[in-house]
This record gives sequence, structure tokens and C-alpha cells, in this order.
Amino acid sequence: MGKLEGKTAVVTGGGTGIGLATAARLAAEGAHVFITGRREDMLAHAVESIGSEVTAVPGDISDPADLDRLYAAVRDRGQGLDVLFANAATAVFAPLAQATAEQFEQIFGVNVLGTLRTVQKALPLLNDGASVVLNASIRADDGWADYGLYAASKAAVQSLGRTWANELKDRAIRVNVVSPGAIDTAGVDTLIGAENAAAAKKELAAGVPIGRLGRAEEVAAAVAFLASADSSFVLGTTLYVDGGEKQF
Repeated sequence: MGKLEGKTAVVTGGGTGIGLATAARLAAEGAHVFITGRREDMLAHAVESIGSEVTAVPGDISDPADLDRLYAAVRDRGQGLDVLFANAATAVFAPLAQATAEQFEQIFGVNVLGTLRTVQKALPLLNDGASVVLNASIRADDGWADYGLYAASKAAVQSLGRTWANELKDRAIRVNVVSPGAIDTAGVDTLIGAENAAAAKKELAAGVPIGRLGRAEEVAAAVAFLASADSSFVLGTTLYVDGGEKQF
């Protein structure tokens, strides 16, 4: 029997990368997982690869109506919500001298406001004792050039996680944050460009104390830990899954 047997979970951005790996892990632990994302083809592939334990509801977390459709599907299942992984995010390069208001609105609209709405709209469905996990990033801590807007948005997510942990603790709802480091996902290729990806990943790996990039499945394992009773005494923390980048 899995550690999430009979539970209901939601994973935003569940069609690719860390979201997909986490949906697969939560399903393997016994949960029925609702996934959402903007690309219907990727969601369909996720359902095909994981199986009947997954329900896809296409949508964009920056659109309140899409979130309403997602949670209506969860409500219709009639078992409430036990695990929420607020994972969906966007990223762009935005150096200080060239950063625009449009870029700010795009990144904060998805990463911060979208995450806020994702959790806020889930509140009526969250069962007492549920687990909420937010996806931040080690980039919020390290001051990488050109990542200012993205890093600031993820720092905001991390801060919200601590506050929400305090606000929801009376319902025994645990809110925690997972903070991935350099993870080898398709999103890296998209952001950097496929033609530059191999060299960029080699450079990224050189900066990781453990000596390699992380795998999406390794982040998924951390989320599964925070989602399960194994982390019953963990509240308001940030769990770094970064191969030691934060420590050295």
C-alpha cells in the first residue's frame, strides 16, 4: 500500500518536467491525481504514461476561470483534496537594464498571483490535515545575473509559504516549500535554447557540489515526502533539492 493510498492530489504544471514526475510519483503512492497545464497534448501524454490514476484538466493558473474548472472537477469526485503541489511557473531572462513592465506582469502574474489563486481557490476543498507544497527555486537565493524577476517571484512564493503555514496550521494543514536547484528538464532547453543546452547544462552541473544536474524524479520524491505522513512534524520549511548548492 502506498503512502498516499486513497488520497486526492492536484499538481499544477503537471504535463512536463517536475510536475509530470511528481504526478507519476503521487499516483504510484496511491493518490488519484488531477493535473493541469496549458498544453493539452502534454497532458494527454501524461495521462497515457501514468494511467487511470490521473485526470487532466487543461488550464492556465493565471486564469481564474481555468482554476475554477479544475477545482470543480476535484469537487465532483466528492473526496475533497489532500495534497496540492503548486508547481506551475514561467521564466524569462530579464536583466535589470532591459527588464520591462510586461515581463514583470507576466512572471509575477503566473508565479505569484497564479500560485496565490491556486492555493486560495483550493481552500474550501482542502481536507483537514492536508498538505500543500509550493515550488520555489534556489535561484531565489543566489543572485544569478539576468534572473532578477524570476528570482524575486520565487522568493515571494517562499515567503507566502511561511505565512500560509502559520495561517492554516489550526486545520492541521501543513504548508511547505520545495526549492529545486539545477534540474535537467525540457524547460531548461526551452529557456536556454536547444542549440545551447548541452554546453549550458555542463556549466550548470559544474556548479553543483554533488557533481551533476538533478533529475525531476528526485524533486518528485521530495514532494512526495512533504505530501505524506512521513513529514508530519515538518511545517513552514523550505526543503532544498539542489545537490548542495545552497550549502556550499
